[in-house]
Amino acid sequence: MALIFRWLIRLATALIFLGVAAIALAYYFASRSLPEYNANREVAFIAAPVEIVRDNANVPHIFGQSDADVYFALGYAHAQDRLWQMTMLRRTAQGRLSELFGERTLGIDEVLRRFDLYRTAVGSVDAQTPETNAALDAYARGVNAWLAEVNKGALGRGAPEMWLFNHAIAPWQPADSIAILKLMALDLTSNLEDEVLRARTSLLLENDRLRDILPDDPTNAVAALPEYASLIPGVPSYTPNMRLAYDPLSPLKPAPLSGASNAWAASAARSATGSTLLANDPHLGLTAPSIWYLARLELETGGIIGGTIPGMPVVLSGRSDALGWGLTSAYVDDQDVMVEEVNPDNPEEYRSTTGWAPFRTRDSIINVKDGPAVTLRLRWTANGPVMPRGQYDLGTITPPGHVTAISWTALSDRDTSMSASFAINHSRTVEEAITAGEDFIAPAMNLTLADRNRIAMKTIGAIPARDARHQSQGRLPAFGYLAENRWQGRFPYGDNPAFLDPPGGILGNTNNKTVDRPFPRHITHKWGDTQRINRWRRLMQAREVHTRDSFIETQLDSVSFAARTLSTLMGADLWFTGDAAAEGTPERRRQIALNLLSAWNGEMNEHLPEPLIYSAWVRAFQQRLIRDELGPLAEEFTHVEPVFIERVFRDIDGASVWCDVIQSAPVETCTDIARQSLDDALVWIAENHGAAVEAVRWGDAHVATHDHPVLGKTPILEWVVNIRQSTSGGDHTLQRAKTSGMDPHPFYNVHAAGYRGVYDFADPDSSVFINSTGQSGHPLSRHYDNLGELWRRGEYIPMSLDPDLARAAAVGVTVLRPVAP
Repeated sequence: MALIFRWLIRLATALIFLGVAAIALAYYFASRSLPEYNANREVAFIAAPVEIVRDNANVPHIFGQSDADVYFALGYAHAQDRLWQMTMLRRTAQGRLSELFGERTLGIDEVLRRFDLYRTAVGSVDAQTPETNAALDAYARGVNAWLAEVNKGALGRGAPEMWLFNHAIAPWQPADSIAILKLMALDLTSNLEDEVLRARTSLLLENDRLRDILPDDPTNAVAALPEYASLIPGVPSYTPNMRLAYDPLSPLKPAPLSGASNAWAASAARSATGSTLLANDPHLGLTAPSIWYLARLELETGGIIGGTIPGMPVVLSGRSDALGWGLTSAYVDDQDVMVEEVNPDNPEEYRSTTGWAPFRTRDSIINVKDGPAVTLRLRWTANGPVMPRGQYDLGTITPPGHVTAISWTALSDRDTSMSASFAINHSRTVEEAITAGEDFIAPAMNLTLADRNRIAMKTIGAIPARDARHQSQGRLPAFGYLAENRWQGRFPYGDNPAFLDPPGGILGNTNNKTVDRPFPRHITHKWGDTQRINRWRRLMQAREVHTRDSFIETQLDSVSFAARTLSTLMGADLWFTGDAAAEGTPERRRQIALNLLSAWNGEMNEHLPEPLIYSAWVRAFQQRLIRDELGPLAEEFTHVEPVFIERVFRDIDGASVWCDVIQSAPVETCTDIARQSLDDALVWIAENHGAAVEAVRWGDAHVATHDHPVLGKTPILEWVVNIRQSTSGGDHTLQRAKTSGMDPHPFYNVHAAGYRGVYDFADPDSSVFINSTGQSGHPLSRHYDNLGELWRRGEYIPMSLDPDLARAAAVGVTVLRPVAP
């Protein structure tokens, strides 16, 4: 027995030793790809020495003697910190993920191949200005210089993920950067999904009920606010499936998780400091690392600083010493689903406006890891690429003998959006930036601007021109062979909405309706916000003048206008009713919940129970309303639509009929459904967060999921690569933190402001910014998540163009020198 025991001890010791050795070996190989920031390197393709000074937050400040050398160094810095992320973005755009991940990503690759985004990016290279092509070339050479360093120095293949998914990395090309911008357009649009969902829902409901569940925006258009002096004094009062499974690697997000953002500006007259202010926080899906990368570039026209996306050499949101710019999704109706009739006698032809015409076709081969290659027959009509029935639920709305083609502005192979972005970066005034925006094609954005004296907002991007006789006005799929359903080019840039120096001195956008224009001059039928704008308008008009700090407070505001309105409507007949109930009974828990909500101001604070009670209640309420009318289609409505709930409670156009359960004999009232859904919500809370309803916390359910797209679900590694945080905010707060809407964690925060910036032109170097994780994409780097906790707490880091400040606490200085002759 003693001998066996001794051998067991030896075996356990050996296993422990081997485990420790394996971990040490893995750490050694993974850490080899950590870049050394204090370095002197000789590189080709630069004309003079370039410095990359990384401040104490690891933000690179790049100083060179020419723009080309600066863009070279930005490519070098991006590749040092985010090589894996860049290569994944490029592979996604190319439709080549399955070479690494097998059948898991085959559906994603198929969609990207059919859209043919990468080929249109290659075609767009020649359409750029000479200055833009020079910058793209320089940037690509910088990326490739780092790849050469990795190969020369055996630097861990450039990223730890490369050890698990080893593949050769092709040299970076200018088209790769353009392709990533097109990928951003795909991420930000949801018109295709909206058309399909509206078509599917219209098959089940009459028009009045369709207007309830998929409502038009009932609010007034808001961009510029009126003069402060003209307002009533005081604070205004508030009154009462056939698609691909979601994959973190996919740019094909569910429609409720399409792009959103906030931006606003104040003129000198509305600023306490006598100069302009601008704030911007673009909202995208949360990942680890963040899609955003902070950088400062010292160009020949002066310094610029702000948020970049690795793979693109432009500052998408930021400032120079003279101009600030911010972006919000404009929600332009830039996609149409065209139903094309196939010739029954020849499946290679479709009906055009003049008769049968051949599909344009090409074969494309997708190589699949651990599986056979897949050959796709790509087809196009005059309206755009043909999508198969199995994508986007198109099969549910496509009649027999037909296929669907997609018209989309981003499919241009003469896309000059990158040149427009460079021109905006080099602009010095509001007028110059607006002029530069004319060449922007996709994605359509609202460009908010402030120089030292003026503020403006201009919609940039192509807006399709539709015929006034269009069968569905672009709201539903329509027959592609009818000339009146086809696009008639695009509207002139001068017709795009513009707001310059409004008399009230304040302008902004929360993805809300900005203009009221009848079809076909409309911008869109579906805006991205009907709720946040109400809170923003109140906060802007509550002060006669604003400061940098008041703009920060507005960015971080977590009061939900929707929660204040809907909780009042749903609880109106339930507050303080009924007899006292015994402790532990469902009735008692309902009374506790109602008492909490009755005194709540709608603040979605992570430490409070009320936001969780409200969110679970209104979600259960909507599901009870729609389940019997929509059946399985109800699963598509994953997020609460406040306008729908309000229409029901206020019985607008008879909408209260939704409260009656069709299958039951009694006639239920909305109060009945509200009471039942509150009980549903409290049962769900008890099962998931504990029975003591007054002790639950919103932050325990509303966890920000900065997950690694590839390794985020890998046992053990997930604890290293994922960043999880309790957060405030919600779907309809200015501190927007969009929930997943999907069980088992419907309130996870999955889509939020990955970048925040506030720019003060009275003292530009007092401007601030932040990203949601950190600068590095390397999980072993201290800069992988060091900004994440600041972001969670609503803190920022200095956004200064002062080189001395950058050098004062630099974590490293990299000097790139030309190769000696």
